[in-house]
Amino acid sequence: MPNTKAKDNSNRDQDRYNNLIQEEVNRMPDYVRDYQIETNHSVLTEYQYLTEFRRFFDWLRSAGISDAPDNKHISTDTLSKLRSKDISFYIDYLQHVPNKQGKNNSPATINRSLNALRSLFHYLTVVAEDENGDPYFDRNVMLKVQSLKSGQTLNARARILETKMYRGEKKHELISFIENDYINVCSPQSKPGFYQNKERDIALIATLLGTAARRSEVANMDVKDIHMDEGLVDLLRKGGAWDTVPIAPWTLPYIKRYLDIREQRYHATKQDKALFLTRYQGKTKRITADSINNVVKKYSTAFGRPTTAHKLRHTTASEIFENEKDQVLVSQQLGQSGTSATDLYTHVDQKKQRDAMNKLK
Repeated sequence: MPNTKAKDNSNRDQDRYNNLIQEEVNRMPDYVRDYQIETNHSVLTEYQYLTEFRRFFDWLRSAGISDAPDNKHISTDTLSKLRSKDISFYIDYLQHVPNKQGKNNSPATINRSLNALRSLFHYLTVVAEDENGDPYFDRNVMLKVQSLKSGQTLNARARILETKMYRGEKKHELISFIENDYINVCSPQSKPGFYQNKERDIALIATLLGTAARRSEVANMDVKDIHMDEGLVDLLRKGGAWDTVPIAPWTLPYIKRYLDIREQRYHATKQDKALFLTRYQGKTKRITADSINNVVKKYSTAFGRPTTAHKLRHTTASEIFENEKDQVLVSQQLGQSGTSATDLYTHVDQKKQRDAMNKLK
């Protein structure tokens, strides 16, 4: 497994988020800059947390809790004096302010906001050190704040999730559709791009389904990270840790077919180490995580079962659990440190639950 390769700075996703992160940090107090340097998150999580801090600081000033002229000058003294009632008012604000789609924020969205604040307040009250080696303040108001209930049981969430997944033969039907039928439904303007990227796109979807990897992890894969003979793939996980996981054997022929045309089709040189490439403005580049999601959405929508790259990850996780009934095994394949996030997959297939009810007389 590689142990010296850093994150690929040529990755457009990485560059874009790093630039956005820098823009956010430049408008934040110094203690947020310290937080950003000293905490270990993926660039996407880092950016999302910073946008949540910005929204919270904006609210503190608009609500009159802070009289700072801008977010950069909001002091830790203001944060140390916040009461749980203040956070309740902020939650109420989040519940009623429309999002970009013009709808109210869901409990899950609000909980992500609260998790970001918990992370910041934990840093300020436990991890950070001032000039005397002490935390900025002791009172962590976020310890008193409970997450909102989602309003859905695991069964309800599983039922919604099941309609977005491609379990069993459905995944092979999707790939067959791309191979044989998509050309009949795409527009004339789209056909050249389809012919250019057909093998790559099929290999991308097969890799997502065959590894349960995140789209960012697939985007970061290099050619040398996939070991065809061993059926293994090296993945750079969230937070920068390396992992090696098995890849489903049925996916390998699709990846090999793409590798056979990769160099010629994308004008790849020895410097183009990325596994999945794209041609953009006459240049060969690593595909981005956003582009991977667009590929999945495009074909799955045309197929009549719209989904996302993340739902394909759910698909594989649920199939592993269905076959093995082992949450630890699922966690290992997903690259998670525990099994708490795998509970949903145990509910996706409700056949056993229905069978139990059918036995009641």
